[in-house]
Amino acid sequence: MKDFKSLYFVGAGGIGMAALERYFLAKGKRVAGYDRTATDLTRALEKEGVAISYDEDPALIPDYCRDSATTLVVYTPAVHESHKGLQYFRSHGFEVVKRAKLLGVVTEHSKGLCFAGTHGKTTTSSMAAHILQTAGIGSNAFLGGVLRNYGSNFLLSDTSPYSVIEADEFDRSFHQLSPYIAVVTSTDPDHLDIYGNYENYLESFAHFTELIRPDGALIVHTGLKLKPRVQPGVRVYTYSQAEGDFHAANVRVGGGEIVFDFVAPDGTVIKDISLGVPVDINVENAIAAMAACWLIDTPADAMRQAIASFKGAKRRFEFWLKEPGDHGKVVIDDYAHHPNELRASISSVRDLYHGRKLTVIFQPHLYTRTRDFAPEFARALSAADELYLLPIYPAREEPIPGVTSDIILKDVTCPVKKIFTKQQLLEAIPGLDFDVLLTVGAGDIVNLLPQICEEVKKQKH
Repeated sequence: MKDFKSLYFVGAGGIGMAALERYFLAKGKRVAGYDRTATDLTRALEKEGVAISYDEDPALIPDYCRDSATTLVVYTPAVHESHKGLQYFRSHGFEVVKRAKLLGVVTEHSKGLCFAGTHGKTTTSSMAAHILQTAGIGSNAFLGGVLRNYGSNFLLSDTSPYSVIEADEFDRSFHQLSPYIAVVTSTDPDHLDIYGNYENYLESFAHFTELIRPDGALIVHTGLKLKPRVQPGVRVYTYSQAEGDFHAANVRVGGGEIVFDFVAPDGTVIKDISLGVPVDINVENAIAAMAACWLIDTPADAMRQAIASFKGAKRRFEFWLKEPGDHGKVVIDDYAHHPNELRASISSVRDLYHGRKLTVIFQPHLYTRTRDFAPEFARALSAADELYLLPIYPAREEPIPGVTSDIILKDVTCPVKKIFTKQQLLEAIPGLDFDVLLTVGAGDIVNLLPQICEEVKKQKH
C-alpha cells in the first residue's frame, strides 16, 4: 500500500466501501470513486474529502487517479463488469481488486476480530467495536451498518492492535481475511445464486474457519450444521443463550428491559448485563461480542457499560416512531431480508407489544433469494396481522421471468394481505389501521419512512 498515493472506489456508496474510504482518508491517501446515485452516505463522504461522480464516463475520473503506478482501484461485486470506469482502469493497466482483498490486507497487519454468519454479523461486530471503544482499547472497525452511537460505520485507532471486521460470505469475500478471532453466528442457507446449494455454502464457512491464525480462536454458535476446520493451536469455543462455553444465566425480561448474567468457560460470571437495545436476539448477539472481547482480556465493567449504552446500528430494529401511552402508534424498521431474520424480527415485536395489532411492510431483496425461499418467506410473514408487500428490490440482479412478490403473497395466510407499489403504499398509509408498523427489507424501503411517519403523526387516534 505504500506505493499507492490514491484509491478509486467503484461502488463508493456501499456501506462496506465507505468504511475503507474513511480508513484510507485517515491514512493520508487521496480517495475518489463512482456510485450510481447520491445518498446521505455519499454526500457525507464527499464532505469528508471523497470525490464521487455519479456517471460512468471515464472522463470524470480525477487526474490524481489516472496514474496506474500510484492508484489502486477497488470495486464491489455488485458492480457489473461492463462498467465503463472499470473497463477504463483494466485496459490501462491499473491494479483492480475487490473490496474484500483490501479488507484482507488490513487483517494481515492487525489482530482481526472477524464476525461471520447468515445473520447477526452486523450487530455482533458493532457491539464488539463499541465494547473496545468503551474500554479504551479501541480498534479499526469496518462495519456493515451505521452505528447510532457514532453516526458512522467506521471507527479508527492509531494505537490499537485490533481490527473489527464484518466478514461477509457473499461472493466468498470472507476468504480474503486472516482472523485472529472468528465468530460464526449462523449458517442458514443464503446466496444460493453464488453457491448453488447448501453444501457449498457450508463448505465456504468451513474454509473461513481454516483461515484463523494458529494463535487465534473460533467462537461458534451451538447446533450449527457447520463442521469447522481449524489449524493446530486454534482454540474452539461454543456459545448460545442457553448453553455453550459462553452463555447467559438469570435472564430477566420485563418493563421494557432485558437483563442477564454472562458466563465464561472458566466459570467467570459478569452479572447484570442490561441490553441497550432490549430485543431477545440481542442476548445471543451480546454473548458473542462479549466472548470475543473476553478472550482479549477486556475488563468486565467496560463490557457491562458498553452493552448497556449500545444503541444499535441503523436499520437494525430501529424505532422511528414511539408515541407515548399504551395505545400510541409505533413504527419500527429492520434490515431483515432472510426468512429466519423475518421470523425473529416479527417475534421480537410480538414479545415487546403483546396483544397489539401488527402490520408488516416487506420489500423482498433479490430475485434469486425470492425464488429460492418464497415458501419460507410466506410462512414467516404469515405471523403478521396485516401484510403489505412491495415489488422486489433487484440490487445487482436482472429480473427473472415469473419471479415477483406474488410468489410470496399467494401462500401468506394472514387475514389482510396486498401488494403495493411504493407510491400506492404512501397513498394508503393514512387509511391503514395499525398499532405497530414494522417495515422490513434490505433494499430502499427505508427511504419511505420519513413520509410514512409524517402521515402517521397526522392521524388522530
